[in-house]
Amino acid sequence: MLSNSVWTRTLAGRPSSGSRAERSRMTTMRDVELFTEITGDKNPIHYDAELAEKSPFGGLIVQGGVTTGLLNAVVAEDLPGPGTVFLETSWRFVKAVRVGETITASVKVEEIRDDKPICRLETIVRNADGEICVVGTATTYTMPLLSPGTQHTNDAV
Repeated sequence: MLSNSVWTRTLAGRPSSGSRAERSRMTTMRDVELFTEITGDKNPIHYDAELAEKSPFGGLIVQGGVTTGLLNAVVAEDLPGPGTVFLETSWRFVKAVRVGETITASVKVEEIRDDKPICRLETIVRNADGEICVVGTATTYTMPLLSPGTQHTNDAV
């Protein structure tokens, strides 16, 4: 990679192909309430315990945005890192996440552009049993937040 690459101006530098990062957290009813506050999503499958127990889910589930929200944290904080935003996502929701379940969101770098700070990532969210809940890909852009005179010295994450 050229020393004047735009990646040298990103806070975390250029990631390596195959790099991985993950974050875990337990979902809560407060997550559901906050997501509703932001979006207005009041689907009874998130709030009506009696109805939810009779559903195929067997209990209250968190909104899909709560599940995929953990992926936002992984890309913005860990890999590719600070200054990163999604350009495109393609996700399949294959298993609902129950309130109280611990989930782990993980990303793996599949492709890196040298001309722009853009990556394609494999994205997966699993529950504590290792079952896939969400699977897909994401394309990210990492903003070069360092001034042109200041370059990141570590190009490998």
